Amino acid sequence: MTSSELDNFIALAQQGKPDGLEWIMRQYSSRLYGYFLRSTGCIHEAEDLMSELWVRLLRTLGNYTHSGRFDQWLFRIAANLVRDRIRRKVSHGVTMSLDSGTKDGKSFDPADTGQSEPIEALKNVEACQAVQAALAKLDEKTREMILLRHFGEMSFAELAKEFDCPIGTVLARVHRGLQKLRQMLEGYEP
Repeated sequence: MTSSELDNFIALAQQGKPDGLEWIMRQYSSRLYGYFLRSTGCIHEAEDLMSELWVRLLRTLGNYTHSGRFDQWLFRIAANLVRDRIRRKVSHGVTMSLDSGTKDGKSFDPADTGQSEPIEALKNVEACQAVQAALAKLDEKTREMILLRHFGEMSFAELAKEFDCPIGTVLARVHRGLQKLRQMLEGYEP
C-alpha cells in the first residue's frame, strides 16, 4: 500500500464513503485480528474486540488528522481496547488467560484453517499452543510490546511513545522477551 493510496482511502472514509472504510478494513483486519487473538487467546474475545474496534473507528475517524501515522493510531485504539477488556475482567473477578477457551469451551483451533493434511493441521495446532503458552509466561507489558511490534508493525520509537518510556527500555524489553520466548521454545518440535 502506498502512502497516497492510504491518504485517499482515509479521506473517503472520513467523508462517510463505504469504499474507504471497506478498504481500511481489508488492509488491517488480519493484523488486528492476529493481535487480538494473541492478546486474548480466545476467538470469541478477538471477534468481539474486532467489532468494538470498527465501531470505535467509525466514531473517531472524523476527528483523526492524518499525518502518516495511521497504523500507530489504529493499533493504539486496539491496545486500549485490550487493556479495557482486561481491566473489566479483573474488576469482575475473572482471570484472563492467553490459553483460555472460547465461549463454547473449545480452545483456539488452527486446524480449522482448512489444512488438507491432518498431520500438518496437528503440527499447526501444537505450534500455536506452544507459542501461546510461552507468550502467557511473559509479563503483560513485554507481551504487549512484542505483539504490537509484530502485528501492529510499530517501530521501536512508536512503542516508546506509546508506553511512555525511553527507546532503550523498549529495545531491551522486546529483546529480552524474544530471547525468553526462544528459550521456552528451544527444544520444541511439532
